[in-house]
Amino acid sequence: MKKIIPLVVVALISSIASYFIFEKFQAPTQSTQQTYTSEFSTSPRMVNTNFSTNSAAFEVDFTKTVEKVIDGVVHVKNIGHYDRQQTWWMRSLYGERMPDKVGTGSGVVVSPDGLIITNNHVIDEASTIEITTNDNKTYEAELIGTDAYTDIAVLKIKGDHRFDYLTFGDSDATNVGEWVLAVGNPFNLNSTVTAGIISAKSRDLNQRDQKNQSFIQTDAAVNVGNSGGALVNTQGELVGINTAITSVGGGFVGYSFAVPSNIARKVFEDILEYGNVQKGLLGVAGRALDSKMAEQLDLNETEGFYIQTLQEGMGAESAGLAPKDIIKSVDGNKINKFSDLTGYLSTKRPGDQVAVDYIRDGVRKKVTVELKKLKRTFFHNMELKNLNPKEKKERDLENGVEIINNNNRSLYMYGIGEGSILLEINGQSIDDISQLDAFPEEDIESLLILTPDDERIIFRN
Repeated sequence: MKKIIPLVVVALISSIASYFIFEKFQAPTQSTQQTYTSEFSTSPRMVNTNFSTNSAAFEVDFTKTVEKVIDGVVHVKNIGHYDRQQTWWMRSLYGERMPDKVGTGSGVVVSPDGLIITNNHVIDEASTIEITTNDNKTYEAELIGTDAYTDIAVLKIKGDHRFDYLTFGDSDATNVGEWVLAVGNPFNLNSTVTAGIISAKSRDLNQRDQKNQSFIQTDAAVNVGNSGGALVNTQGELVGINTAITSVGGGFVGYSFAVPSNIARKVFEDILEYGNVQKGLLGVAGRALDSKMAEQLDLNETEGFYIQTLQEGMGAESAGLAPKDIIKSVDGNKINKFSDLTGYLSTKRPGDQVAVDYIRDGVRKKVTVELKKLKRTFFHNMELKNLNPKEKKERDLENGVEIINNNNRSLYMYGIGEGSILLEINGQSIDDISQLDAFPEEDIESLLILTPDDERIIFRN
């Protein structure tokens, strides 16, 4: 009997321990069981319990968005003529029955009467422009105006017609990671839709070309023919004009770029109202901060725009900004790089006022700056400014812009430097530096320049 009692005690203790172990590790609550089986069970029903039905990743449906925008994107056909060099070898192939030069792209209808935004390079050198809508109807369009700087052109379908159109969205309100759709005509395939996300904002593809671009970058597939098409958000609002791809072989490799809708809209409105783009600038020069520059300048800030110089008579100088100030935001828009600054200012006009947050000697400050018209610009490796009436009278000129710095070696060899006057480009009189944007480097055929010695020289490419 004495030998049995210890055995019973051990058995009882083992039973109690087994019960607690079972309760703790083998019989979890219902909610805990669902979590465990969601991760490890092969049961479809149990696996599904771990996913929220509100997850955007499982609710993506673009069909209603596509229905809303598809008819507002059109096919653009550019019919032109070959230039002199191209004509020579084309005639050797075709004789007198030489074909027209044809290019294609996309466009976005932005008004019911047929106003269209597309890329400047889509319709460049066109003698005739044809528009084909999503229902395969073809119309002729006229060119209203262009801006080579932003690569935006405005067309108008001829005649009295009514069209489906897209409404502008706020590109400043878009976020990295947000779903977008690219709608266009790649490879001459009408009404093609691709989806992706916004990969980055304020992208400058070439920081040395003095264009200060500010693109929306997306991974939505964009190919040849998509240029001028729409980038829309999930509400069907136009947030960008598809413009460029980065590619080795000419096809999509994961990176495409769009002019933000706020910039495109401002260019569109300026062309309609003024005939050219009205640029409002702060009047600052400098560079964006990074860790390397901050170390060189002994600064604690690694983000923002560091002012190195101010343009005389511009708004920044008048408002009291000074060299070594660090601009942190404009109208609440954070400034991390130069394209953040130029991208936002591209939506503004001369006379607009902006609130600038900046740091001076470690102290955060705020000032209101009135934007003013561009006083100087860079063109053909030269820096130029407008002539005032007094300067024109002194040199007996009716038109022209003054060269104040020349880094163009071929022109410098002929004595073209400070004090020379650019009178004409391709035979067209120049009276304001805003006109220079209409002449890309590759399109310059001739320059008429007046030297400081009042000698007129024509330079031809």
